[in-house]
Amino acid sequence: MLKLAVFDFDSTLMDGETIDFFAEELGLGKEVAYITEEAMSGRLDFFESLQKRVGLLKGLDYSIVEKISQNLPYMPGAKETISELKKRGIKVVCFSGGFRSATGYAKNILGYDADFSNVLHQKDGKLTGLVGGDMMFNFSKGDMLTRLQNILGISEEETLVCGDGANDLSMFAHAGTRVAFCAREILRKEANIVIETKDLTQILAKIEG
Repeated sequence: MLKLAVFDFDSTLMDGETIDFFAEELGLGKEVAYITEEAMSGRLDFFESLQKRVGLLKGLDYSIVEKISQNLPYMPGAKETISELKKRGIKVVCFSGGFRSATGYAKNILGYDADFSNVLHQKDGKLTGLVGGDMMFNFSKGDMLTRLQNILGISEEETLVCGDGANDLSMFAHAGTRVAFCAREILRKEANIVIETKDLTQILAKIEG
């Protein structure tokens, strides 16, 4: 019986990568998207890639960050799936290697119970190129998941995790139900549910009962 469901945000609950949308404002879309892909495929250390990508955003107006964060395209079925899981008495949490500006805003729209993500540092209304937060490293999601399980008294067998990239591997190690959603091969190999189409409600059929 599932009691906890943890979802990645970028390319899982949201259709795209938040940082790539930011980078497009500075004409750096392709450069940042390339680094993102290398990290998500496991070819680049996540912490190093995050620092590098955020560094490229230095000088971007924070008002633009907020505007983009509040107009992101959510994944088909995200809201419906979270609503149904909560009806079943399951706690739903978002872990994101992305940013609180996006996950905090989406929380009230998609309906998950809590979000753990990173914060873009700003000064005088502009990004400084620095970042800090809960989800900075390859191991961060697994580390946070085990802490949540301990606090809530929830076992691995009672936990579902869902993600798409290499930085989700650490939480896959601590969950009985592991959903690879339109995912990179590195994650698909560790999953016991693989979903190939952009429709999160497909998860519900796989976990009936």
